[in-house]
Amino acid sequence: MIIRLKNKDTLIIGDFKLKCCIGKNGLKKLKKEGDNSTPVGTYSLGSLYFRNDRNIVPQTKLKKKIIHNNMIWCDDPKSKNYNKKINKTKINKTEKLFRKDHKYDYLIVINYNTKKVIPYKGSAIFIHLTNNYNPTKGCIALKKKDFLILAKIISKDAKIKIG
Repeated sequence: MIIRLKNKDTLIIGDFKLKCCIGKNGLKKLKKEGDNSTPVGTYSLGSLYFRNDRNIVPQTKLKKKIIHNNMIWCDDPKSKNYNKKINKTKINKTEKLFRKDHKYDYLIVINYNTKKVIPYKGSAIFIHLTNNYNPTKGCIALKKKDFLILAKIISKDAKIKIG
């Protein structure tokens, strides 16, 4: 099963067309940390993370993980934990998963630069939530109802084709 990013504002999966937003600087083949672009390529999907204090358990075939207050995603290219989910440490450059806003109430990890991690190539690329379709820092964002549709219909071996 392939999820396709048709253009800058439409994700297609089967018969569904879901409005989305992407990185502020559009799509890039050679993504770099902090460039606010969404990486071009075809990627597998990782786990679906969710806040169970705010939401119901999503229906999905993906592996599910509850977001706890101490969870962060390391985006410090100098760290051995670069582009990995870890628990809070003294690393300065991190992305909090347990946020005050609702962007990460649900998120799916896009397996970009996650297997053989290359420093400065980019990190924390997710499918997450948006309220207003404002550009992201490189992720793909959907309204909550569309995210839950996507989560329900994708297979555990689904891939996303960007660009």
